[in-house]
Amino acid sequence: MALKLARVVAGLCLAALASTATAQATSNNRVAAKVDWSVFEGDNPNECWGVSAPKETVNTRDGRVVAVRRSEIQLFVTFRSSDAPKGEVSFTGGYPFAPGSTVNMAIGESEFELFTEGEWAWPATPADDAKIVTAMKRGTNAVLTARSARGTQTKDSFSLLGFTAALEDAEKRCSK
Repeated sequence: MALKLARVVAGLCLAALASTATAQATSNNRVAAKVDWSVFEGDNPNECWGVSAPKETVNTRDGRVVAVRRSEIQLFVTFRSSDAPKGEVSFTGGYPFAPGSTVNMAIGESEFELFTEGEWAWPATPADDAKIVTAMKRGTNAVLTARSARGTQTKDSFSLLGFTAALEDAEKRCSK
């Protein structure tokens, strides 16, 4: 019952965050580049985020590699100058995730579960965000595995080179 309630709460939070995530994906306000990560700064409300695209993407169906069309694939960590939680992790896979599915995020020996809504995925709680950010600071890459609504299994590998510098820059910009 507790897991079901947590998923309902997470789903409501995901819906609220979707509009922010959409704005993040379409911003032209790039203010810095840190190796494989970029830093963006929003206008109103003041938001700052680090973002990266995957270095490698593998799509499979029935155990075979397949070519599929996907829109932007990005991994974010967002900061706001408001009282919102700091360092919110989000991921867009570039396709609608299978309903009720989760995204597995592996960083070194650590694994995390992200809940999905449409084309977006997030950790369930701010405490999970903090654990993921800590793992990302220590890691060299993050691998996100998910399933599309059409049954395609995707595996996106992100470099974490420059992550800590981008994270610190984004947080500093939004602490004004």
